[in-house]
Amino acid sequence: MIPDNYVAVLDFGSQYTQLIVRRVRELGYLAKLFPYDELADLGKPGIIILSGGPKSTSDPDAPDYDLELLQSYNVPVLGVCYGMQSLNIKFGGTVESCDKREYGPAELVTDGSILYDGITQNSQVWMSHSDTVNQLPEGAQVIARNANGTPVSLQFNETYYGIQFHPEVTHSHEGTQILANFLKLGKDLVPFVIEDFKNEMVEKIKAFVGQKQVVCGVSGGVDSTVLAVLLHEAKVNMRAVFVNNGLLRKGEAAEVVANFKELGVPIEEVDASERFLSALKDQTDPEKKRKAIGNLFLDVFWDAVGDAEILAQGTLYPDVIESASNAKSKASVIKTHHNRVARVLELQEQGRVLEPLDELFKDEVRELGELLGIRKDILMRHPFPGPGLSVRCPGEVTEEKLETIREGDAIFIGKLKEHGWYDKVWQAYACLIPVKTVGVKGDERCYEWAMGLRAIISEDAMTADWVELPPFLLREVSNGILNSVPRVNRVLYDISTKPPASIEWE
Repeated sequence: MIPDNYVAVLDFGSQYTQLIVRRVRELGYLAKLFPYDELADLGKPGIIILSGGPKSTSDPDAPDYDLELLQSYNVPVLGVCYGMQSLNIKFGGTVESCDKREYGPAELVTDGSILYDGITQNSQVWMSHSDTVNQLPEGAQVIARNANGTPVSLQFNETYYGIQFHPEVTHSHEGTQILANFLKLGKDLVPFVIEDFKNEMVEKIKAFVGQKQVVCGVSGGVDSTVLAVLLHEAKVNMRAVFVNNGLLRKGEAAEVVANFKELGVPIEEVDASERFLSALKDQTDPEKKRKAIGNLFLDVFWDAVGDAEILAQGTLYPDVIESASNAKSKASVIKTHHNRVARVLELQEQGRVLEPLDELFKDEVRELGELLGIRKDILMRHPFPGPGLSVRCPGEVTEEKLETIREGDAIFIGKLKEHGWYDKVWQAYACLIPVKTVGVKGDERCYEWAMGLRAIISEDAMTADWVELPPFLLREVSNGILNSVPRVNRVLYDISTKPPASIEWE
């Protein structure tokens, strides 16, 4: 049951929509996400935010809603990007569709509106749109422009506002403060408390599972570990299965078993390395690799616990939004996650998939794990993809390539920990670049692989920036790899941001 005076976020398909929910939670208020076509089902919100979206307002299938219904809630409304453009049209203005998309930073020049209270003039904001407001409706006013004088923020009436940019992304430097200013217009907004969220999840788990048996796939990563401990606390009939898929990092299997023993959660270990490597043989297409791994995971689970009635997964919101796999999702597909393959979606339709963490981001999961008593060094482990090292091995996956990656990765992570950098980055890893490059070893010419290093900072995995590691550290890592890892004669450091690059190589 949704309490009164929460923040309702209507999803029009932006890849950043859940970040709005996240920012509102960071500001201390409960926020819930709804598809735009569920406007009638919001209950009694205290604030409504209309998200951005990939469509143009001029598209024949552009998302639409009833303005009178929106106004009937009698609460402040903020339209973001597409949300602002749609409000402009609804109130009687016009929007011009442009061929060229504006994407990237812009400067914000404000006029002193309450929405921009305390905001620095020429503050950087982040644009991602193609449509532009052409004519304002009667009574509306421009409350901010970009450096070129183009309107980027409107006030339609006393409580309806619009912004062309995305305040939810970190590239908008004072975006969170802008959201905070808008939320001040709400009355008695309900707070977001992680312990209340945990108690709500426990009750939902009990109601969903009942007396059925749950099989929970655990990898040792933060998400599945928190999920397993949460299910254990809910006292449901659970069997936790750890599948060694042969795509793990060096020494990881033994570490996972030891950690769960300490946590008091019984797990069953299944060594399916050969099965996974066989399934990946001769496979080079990234999507087919992911789907092969996802399908085989299900086979292994059901082979191990054939009587299981429900599959539990540690799926987080970025997995859902990037896959656009939720039946109600309005977003575009970025990539297919291993836990969103067709068979999982079929099980969802049958009511046999439990994903209690799918509204959370990584840092929120860590906060939940801390509440559950999980050791900090487990919670602060870098994210590790479900398909494992396969997404760090472009092209065909072989045991020889995997061993090369493991050795290089162990050296990189070891040096980060040695020099106090491990906890300063969101995620770091070594990957294999399956391109043979010329080199010299033992006074002889050689043609061997290049190895890539990647270290990024992020808050949510939706956007990321590369870390400026000190040169001495990179030198130590490079020397360590070139002197001790066979088949590698070149080390490269990845300085790509997301977007446009993704965090993983595949």
